Amino acid sequence: MEESNFGIEYINKMAKEISKTTIVPFEDLPRYDLFLSQVIDYLNDKFEGEKYTNNIVQNYIKNEVISKPEDGKKRGYTKLHLAQLVLLSYMRPILTTEEIKKVFSLAFNEINDGDDDIISWEKAYKVFSDIQQDSFEEFLSKQYFDEEKFKETTKDIDLTPKEEERIKVFFVVMTLICQASAVKKLVQNIVESYKSEE
Repeated sequence: MEESNFGIEYINKMAKEISKTTIVPFEDLPRYDLFLSQVIDYLNDKFEGEKYTNNIVQNYIKNEVISKPEDGKKRGYTKLHLAQLVLLSYMRPILTTEEIKKVFSLAFNEINDGDDDIISWEKAYKVFSDIQQDSFEEFLSKQYFDEEKFKETTKDIDLTPKEEERIKVFFVVMTLICQASAVKKLVQNIVESYKSEE
């Protein structure tokens, strides 16, 4: 990466590119019911770095994080299950299984009773998709990463252009980690506070 290309504009451009391929539109999820092995293949294909297995998905079902497959059907995993698992996949790196269950219960009450859902899974999926798309707009603003402040902080350090680029990347990554950590803590606090009030 050339040093002259790295900066806020570059990060925002990268975020917009990522946003184009991040979440599969609800309409593009498979329409036909799937076997568990097909669900695993689908998730591992869409979420690189994740290692979904039959046991992982079955544990989410057993712990009532996602709904049970349809009884008596070999292809018991529907578009609804995929929507649940895709949303869960975004939450997995940040929240515990119990926290994910609590978040889902806010909108869907009892996971295996679709009649008590406050909103549909399709609507929840589409809203999440829109929120995610918006979150990539101007991903790093100056309020989070101030390039002028970075230059001021490093002006007294004798850095080669390559070293400066590496330090800038380090600070951008640390900024993102701080944001993710703050968001995680905020989400956990909101979920705990809301559940304790009920």
